Amino acid sequence: MNSTNGTTTSVVLAGVGGQGILLASEIVARAAMIAGYQVKTNEVHGMAQRGGSVIAQIRYGKEVFSPLVAEGTARVFGALERVEGIRFAHYLAPDGLAVVSSQAIIPVTVSSGAAVYPMDAHDRLKAIFSRLIYVDAAIIASKIGNIRASNVVILGALSTGLNLPIEAWHEAVAQSVPPKHKDLNLRAFEEGRSQA
Repeated sequence: MNSTNGTTTSVVLAGVGGQGILLASEIVARAAMIAGYQVKTNEVHGMAQRGGSVIAQIRYGKEVFSPLVAEGTARVFGALERVEGIRFAHYLAPDGLAVVSSQAIIPVTVSSGAAVYPMDAHDRLKAIFSRLIYVDAAIIASKIGNIRASNVVILGALSTGLNLPIEAWHEAVAQSVPPKHKDLNLRAFEEGRSQA
């Protein structure tokens, strides 16, 4: 099975430690494997346990040689926090799809006075990305029962920019979360898709 034009498809996810980047990258990788592709992922980089920047890269296709995504080549880019969307924007291809959560997580450097959080993040994102889906993921996830599902809300919107069948996504979500959270996460995924 070939991916888009027989090439390798690259996905980059970014966020802050504790937002569920690891789970989100696992779901993307599983969906691609279920769809019949070879998949390579890198280790999640960053201070995942300390509230620092975290980035994950997933690549899939008929044959994939490296998990690393070159700058300017990602088909889709998902950010679970808006400033992380700005920080890692350079990974997205010029015609790629960016899905960014409106959530703001104020880092220690800002709360201590050592840095300033950009309050114009949404405007900056609109200027950076030609294709942007800006999602109130945390609000959506809270309304359906658990703010921690905001990562899956972002994946739902992001899935519309990839060539993976919806059944593969549903199966990947179901396999990646505990059974008691399956229905909530599937709903979060569909809510995200509806934002696209």
